[in-house]
Amino acid sequence: MSLKNRRHILKSAVAAAAFTFAGSGLVAAEPVNLGVSIPAATHSFMGGINYWANQAKKDLEAKHKDLKITIRTAANATEQANQLQDLSTVNKINALVVFPFESAALTRPVANVKAKGAYVTVVDRGLTDTSAQDAYVAGDNTAFGKVPAEYIAKKLGGKGNVVALRGIPTTLDNERMDAFAGVLKNHPDIKLLDAKYANWNRDDAFKVTQDFLTRFKEIDALWAADDDMMVGALRAIEQAGRKDIKIVFGGAGAKDMVKTLMDGKDPRIEANVSYSPKFIYEAIQLTAEARLKGEKLPATTIIPSVLIDKSNAKDFYHPDSPF
Repeated sequence: MSLKNRRHILKSAVAAAAFTFAGSGLVAAEPVNLGVSIPAATHSFMGGINYWANQAKKDLEAKHKDLKITIRTAANATEQANQLQDLSTVNKINALVVFPFESAALTRPVANVKAKGAYVTVVDRGLTDTSAQDAYVAGDNTAFGKVPAEYIAKKLGGKGNVVALRGIPTTLDNERMDAFAGVLKNHPDIKLLDAKYANWNRDDAFKVTQDFLTRFKEIDALWAADDDMMVGALRAIEQAGRKDIKIVFGGAGAKDMVKTLMDGKDPRIEANVSYSPKFIYEAIQLTAEARLKGEKLPATTIIPSVLIDKSNAKDFYHPDSPF
């Protein structure tokens, strides 16, 4: 899917629900006191989430005089649960955008905020009980796994050995891995040698990749389901001096990886798949502008994940973002 089509899909979806606005002259149904609850910047992707959340606050408060946004960041699930209670009782929010630290642990705290009358949008990591939310916004995790697998299969000519680095055991990770493996099943001459969890962590990815390199003497492609893990994988490959790996495919469009695509400096890295932390900006914007007009979002909004290559890399390059 091209960037033009991606933008068209997003524009059409928002327009159909009638919560985009021409200009800044929006008259609010009532003032919106929006709380944003997100994990702290414990790694670069979350750094990007924090960056785009604060950018949304800056842009949207300047645009809408009846909007106030309060952002809270948490280092763990317990802290986030406590912050949600404070947002509800102290800040008296009437809308919430929450990126749960963990699904199960945050379901009841989010439900309590909703029970007090706040409109709730959950982002990325779903809750275990969807009745605790009004809307859900996320990237397309199925495409996140499917796009790399299709690319790798084509580049290898339908034949070769592949290894994969997974994230952490979550429904999100399962969707990605199931989609990736599902594509490869259509190519019987491509063998998925192994897929192991590396916890979206550079050091863990380094260790897992070292294990792959020790056990498998011929690897044609490596898929890392996150660009942070890709950094660790590349370090292990370089230290091992392995020249057999033709393709290293990451995910989420980290700025360093996108810049590599733009510059064409590494022949192993020619593509990526979008899953930008900027979706937190979009979730905040959609929620704020819908509530300012007294409207609701669709139950689910999926932001497309698309192939990034040299032809469109500049459109996904955000040099000021931590990710």
